[in-house]
Amino acid sequence: MLMKKKVVVFTGAGISAESGLQTFRGQDGLWEGYNLEEVATPEAWNRDPALVQRFYNLRRSACRKALPNDAHKALVALEDKYDVVVITKNIDDLHERAGSRKVLHLHGEIMKSQSSKNPKLVYPITGDSLEMGQLCELGTQLRPHVVWFGEAVPNIEPAIRLVSEAVIFIVVGTSLQVYPAANLVYETSENCEIIVIDPNADNFKVPSNTRVIKVNASIGVPDLVKKLTK
Repeated sequence: MLMKKKVVVFTGAGISAESGLQTFRGQDGLWEGYNLEEVATPEAWNRDPALVQRFYNLRRSACRKALPNDAHKALVALEDKYDVVVITKNIDDLHERAGSRKVLHLHGEIMKSQSSKNPKLVYPITGDSLEMGQLCELGTQLRPHVVWFGEAVPNIEPAIRLVSEAVIFIVVGTSLQVYPAANLVYETSENCEIIVIDPNADNFKVPSNTRVIKVNASIGVPDLVKKLTK
């Protein structure tokens, strides 16, 4: 039995935006009126944890109402012919709900909580809300299982390893401006085919051999998958 070729897909906010989810950082640096420095840093949590909880409860509710779009579904179809791993910066669960079997979240998962004392203690959240007073097994407050600005990205090393093994590396809906994730495109092997799908891809900093497809994810991903699975 032949081994399937490994395809690694790196997704960002653009793919979720087409399911109706607002990008985390808009042009004005706000999300639903919130300044990110007030809700998405360790300092914000220490200063006003209840505010941080309310912010992520809103986002969690929005994520639950959103549905996977054609781009998410097409990546599942790609698994018929390839060994597909999705690495995502997104904290929603749209890839999983579409049916993707291998998903690595770089920045955490909003549908989970973690101990505010030991980040390795992670728990599922049932419903939209995580409230003050909900404690981990160590007796400390549960916080969103999300990597905040200024925190380390625990899954970056596994992501680098996966990208280095890829025969095809597909970037979808991310501008490659947030580090360390933006460096993944340079972790590919010499013979790896690199494809970027984004309407603004002309402005991205990518290797010279990158194939650029300047369309939205819900158009570009299904079209590419059809060509790769012929």
